[in-house]
Order: sequence, then structure tokens, then C-alpha cells
Amino acid sequence: MRAARLSVATAVATAAALAAVTGCTAKGGSGDGDNVIAVTSTDDKCEVSRKEFPAGHVELAIENKGSKVTEVYLLFPDDRVVTERENIGPGTKQRVTAEVKAGDYRIACKPGMKGKGIRQDVRATGGGTTAKRDPRLDEAVANYREYVQAQADETLPRAEAFAKAVKAGDVAAAKKAYALSRIGWERTEPVAESFGDIDPKVDVREDGLEDGQDPETDWTGWHRLEKALWQDGKIGDREKELADRLITDLKDWQNRVGKADITPTSMANGAKELLDEVATGKVTGEEERYSHTDLVDFKANVEGAEMSYRLLKPVAAENDAALTKELDQQFAALDKLLDAYRPDTKSYAFTSYDKVSEADRKKLSDAVNALAEPLSKLAAAVVTK
Repeated sequence: MRAARLSVATAVATAAALAAVTGCTAKGGSGDGDNVIAVTSTDDKCEVSRKEFPAGHVELAIENKGSKVTEVYLLFPDDRVVTERENIGPGTKQRVTAEVKAGDYRIACKPGMKGKGIRQDVRATGGGTTAKRDPRLDEAVANYREYVQAQADETLPRAEAFAKAVKAGDVAAAKKAYALSRIGWERTEPVAESFGDIDPKVDVREDGLEDGQDPETDWTGWHRLEKALWQDGKIGDREKELADRLITDLKDWQNRVGKADITPTSMANGAKELLDEVATGKVTGEEERYSHTDLVDFKANVEGAEMSYRLLKPVAAENDAALTKELDQQFAALDKLLDAYRPDTKSYAFTSYDKVSEADRKKLSDAVNALAEPLSKLAAAVVTK
């Protein structure tokens, strides 16, 4: 879940005080191209350089001039996510490429990374150039769509085994089933997050709840059950109800994932988002703070990112051979580093993350960062030249 991934120390270091903000203004200017929108985020404004742009490929050139860590979204009117960029520190810049059809959209800046953000209504006009897309990219999208559906389909029986153990009051069996039930979700989380309403139900942490939400009544999903199992060490009637609700919500995800809006650029951006998930949640130990199964999620995130990359690589390699060479090297290095934490590379029996030293966590973080930087360029490399 994207909200509240940063640790307290990181939040202080980046002055990412979580606060509600209001207001939204538009800035004049043409940016540096018809398909480029300059987005300037401050603590109380979200300024965009244009409110209309040609359909097709669009690039958000984001600059955070505020004092808080922010994130920027390109949204459909119903709040489904077209693309996003999270964890943009004060004084830093990011660029993200997306593919859009003609229609209405919204750009949202979220200083403090909570709430609905400060929003601008924008519009893509005309027919764009998406019809000229390389047919190999259409094949990549089709194959990826099959992959995300398969991950959802495979998750359900694993989650049902987890829920069955919870409902039986079997703490040991539930603990054993917990991490495995999350693998398919973690591999494809950006697609699930694109719907907007499913992720907060199944994968939110307690400190990721929105202001005004009560943990006792509003906190649902895997991590609520994780806390009961590992911290409380007991299962009550509330947990049994939540186990049933988790399955209901995951079935909703399974039924909707085939209808997700997927493009080559959303695949590439999703790969980068998965690395961001690792950097801000898994490496810090924030994600699985009770179970310490972070390395299972870590591996699944990397596998999902690598799947997107492999499907897009034929086109990306033609457009930017140096980039794909570096990505091959960095994926291999990170995979090798992760494999050192499991005796059997065919299983997901990873070392408990509380047993991983700070020095080793630093090595993992460095490897993630070394991959994330070139991976952020993948979306631009699959845009048809």
C-alpha cells in the first residue's frame, strides 16, 4: 500500500510532515513540448503548465518545491490511476511518461502522501498517435494482461487457505500461510492500485489510514490480521470476520483485473513503482513490521518488475540498447543478492527480516537504488520513435 511507507526517521529527514492541504492553481506557459506537462508541487499548490494536451504519449515533468515528500498522479475522472510517481523528496525532480486516449483526466499532487491531494482537471484532445504503436508492444500488453490475471487466480486459493486457518483459530497455520498468500498481489500491485479502492481494503498499514479513520473499525486486510497473529498472538471474532472480508475483496480484484487499463508505459511505470515499494517499505522493514516476512514481498515485487521489463525489452533494446544492458546487469545483481537469504531458490522460505543486519539492509537498499534509477527510464524507451 502506497500510504505511510516512510519510517519516522525518513519522514523527519525529508520534512515529510503529514498534513491536510487545500487549494489548486494553474500556471501559464507551454512547458518544453506539446506532450510535456510541467507539474510543480508545493505544500499547498499543484501547478500545471497546461490543461489541454494532445492524446498519445504525455510526459509529466514534476518538481517538488515544497517542504514535504509528495506524490503525483495522473487519474481518470473516477480516480482510477493512469500513472503515478511516489516519494518525490523536497527539492527534487521526476519525469514520468504515460499513454492516454482523448478524454478528461486529473492531475493530483499529494504533499505528505495522504488524502485525495490537490487536483487539476486536464484534458487530452484529438486522436493521438497510439494507433501507430509497435505491434510487439501490443503483444507485450496482452501477455502481461494474462500474467496479472494468472497472479490473481493463483492468489485466491492461497488466501483462502490463510483465511481458513484464521477462521479455525489456528495461529500457527495462519502464520505459515500468510506470506505465501501475498506473493501474487505483490507481483502485480500497481495494477491493483490502479483501481483506487481495492488496495486500501486489503493492503493498508495502520499508519496508512486516512485522517478520521478508526483502526478498530476501518482497518481491514492482510496487515490487520498480521498484527493480530504476530503481535497479539490470538484470533477473535473480529479477525474471523476480517478473514472473510479479505477473500471478498480479493475476489473483487480477481474479477476486475482483466478490465484494467494497461499500456506499455503503464507496465514500465508499474515496474518502477514496484521498486519504489521495495525502497520505501520492504528495505526499511515497515511493510511486514510484525511478521518480518519483508523479503518474500521484496522478491515478489522484483519478480513483477522484471516480468514487465522482459516483455518490453525487445522494443526497449532497439530504442536504448545501453539502458537494457544496464537493466539486465542490475536485475541479475539484485536477484543474486536476494537469493543469499534463502537456502532453496525454488522456495519462498526467506530469512526473517529482523535477522538481517543494518549493514546487509544497506547493501539491499543500494542494489534497489542502482536498479530503480535506470528502470525509471524504461517508459521513455518503449515510446514509438
